[in-house]
Amino acid sequence: MARKTPVPPDGAPSDRDSPERFNEDRATYTMKGSQPDLEAGVAAIREVLATLPPRPGVYRMQDARGDVLYVGKARALKTRVANYTQVDRLPLRLQRMVSQTRSMTIVTTNSEAEALLLEAQLIKRYRPPYNVLLRDDKSFPFILLRADHAFPRITKHRGARRAVGNYYGPFASAGSVNTTINALQKLFLLRSCTDSFFSRRDRPCLLYQIKRCSAPCVGRIAETDYSELVGEAKDFLGGKSGAVQKKIESQMKEAAESLDYERAAMLRDRLRAATFIQGSQAINAEGVGNADIFAMATRNGQVGVQAFFIRGGQNWGHRAFFPTHTEGLSEEDVMESFLAQFYEEVPPPRLILVDRALPEVDLLCEAFREGAGGKVEISVPQRGDRRRLIEQAQRNAVEALDRRLAESGTKAKLNTELAEFLELAEPPQRIEVYDNSHIQGAQALGAMIVSGPEGFIKGQYRKWNIKTAQTNDDFAMMREVFQRRFSRAADEDPDRDGGTWPDLVLIDGGKGQMSAARDTLEEMGIEDVPLIAIAKGPHHGRDGREVFHFPDGREKMLPVNSALLFHLQRLRDEVHRFAIGAHRDKRSRAITASPLDEIPGIGPARKRSMLLHFGTASKVRAASLEDLQRAPGVSAAVAQTVYDFYHPRG
Repeated sequence: MARKTPVPPDGAPSDRDSPERFNEDRATYTMKGSQPDLEAGVAAIREVLATLPPRPGVYRMQDARGDVLYVGKARALKTRVANYTQVDRLPLRLQRMVSQTRSMTIVTTNSEAEALLLEAQLIKRYRPPYNVLLRDDKSFPFILLRADHAFPRITKHRGARRAVGNYYGPFASAGSVNTTINALQKLFLLRSCTDSFFSRRDRPCLLYQIKRCSAPCVGRIAETDYSELVGEAKDFLGGKSGAVQKKIESQMKEAAESLDYERAAMLRDRLRAATFIQGSQAINAEGVGNADIFAMATRNGQVGVQAFFIRGGQNWGHRAFFPTHTEGLSEEDVMESFLAQFYEEVPPPRLILVDRALPEVDLLCEAFREGAGGKVEISVPQRGDRRRLIEQAQRNAVEALDRRLAESGTKAKLNTELAEFLELAEPPQRIEVYDNSHIQGAQALGAMIVSGPEGFIKGQYRKWNIKTAQTNDDFAMMREVFQRRFSRAADEDPDRDGGTWPDLVLIDGGKGQMSAARDTLEEMGIEDVPLIAIAKGPHHGRDGREVFHFPDGREKMLPVNSALLFHLQRLRDEVHRFAIGAHRDKRSRAITASPLDEIPGIGPARKRSMLLHFGTASKVRAASLEDLQRAPGVSAAVAQTVYDFYHPRG
């Protein structure tokens, strides 16, 4: 779905997350005591209830520490919050929540639809334990066709949509959007390079040679002709692919009839690219246009939601989601909460197809109206092509949930075996793996990856630039990393109930790294974090063996064909990959850095001007004050700053 960057009306906040969007009227009352106490929770709620207006808004339940337990919305705050004081009518799940509640924060809104939007924002921000949570660590990729250049660029885009241009998406994965962009480049010959690269070219790049760009950077195509290609690309991505194909086919026949075989061959290749895109994205979605399709499957207390993204009758990918904290809720409530959180970040299409009737469908449509730029329809198809799409999504939802349950069972079994092998009290829920990366001590850094019951938690990966250990001392680097990691953990979560402390620490190394980590933690008074080091076996790992070093000096090994060994090796390989990648990025930045970067207050334009004038950074350093003042774009004050930096007085 194409979308231009919206321009807010005068006086309206430009950011959807802006607090100015809502009328905030906060009322917080805190009671002492951290143990669950139903009477104390009800008392805290009643104290807030006395001040509540009968207006729409959002409320947050908080425990004694101020951590958010639950975020809810209401058409009338006073009526909704009063329900929590009638304990006998609450399910056990909500009774537990009330027993932990010691304060509330109230935010009033102008409408219930705004309350729904704010609720979704706050759930994503605080991730409360009593709300349905849509866990998705990455934003969806879009195709961006920029509109801020005479020769617009086509590129992949993630994150906030601040750039001026047309956005097409969402795509389900980076792979699907990359494949589509590659085919679109062959079809429309649009540039993908950055503006700075574009401005520096004096001859075509390789993409022109392989017929994936029209080389506007060196004038191989006129601006009007390029604009025509951009218009065709917009039509194709907007759902008019058939008209674009017919136009290219007609041009190809004309070129062949006029004996311009080179142009005919080029148009033939473009036609093949269009066919490839439609073939790879083919789905029976006639008459649907732009729509998102959602179907749910449930089994053994777990929920899976399958999503299809249809744009212009083309399938732009599908993805399975597995919401958490769904215990005790109806499937309809889970689907409504899922949709509210999903479209908090992704712009909704005008049509959303679901596999079940939702109790608050009108409220959802009203809330999504602004993000979609018009009326939104949420419907449950009963027949025809739309019903077949829903049935296809339902089959995929069941299959995805079955795979998820099978993988979860395997991971649970591995975690149990891991606890037995490493002599842990119980299976670990959070595993942290550490490694260092450097070249003879240069650009040294430490890395940590995190693994949980559902796999790698990439949003919690961390890296540290090594500051104190400047020599090739891997043990000193490990000591510094552990000192910094666990001193911060002790400051931010001293009670260890925030979920940031590991149940197991795995170190990529041998006895030396183990000793360094163990001694560092002991000096900090931390003696209850399980430590294990994994090192290559007797033949340097050529036979697939690994040695596991325990803090007390013992060593253990696993059979070569052990599934647990493969699991631990995968953890070690992941931290190795992350550390090497981070180190490579650090080296690249160091290689491209200039000595002029150290001069405070001198921007990139001035640095570039001086380098172009003098040739090298060493000549800038050796230049006199008068020579610096003669450089283009360098004022007397800037020249004095540069000269004083290299020739300090005194």
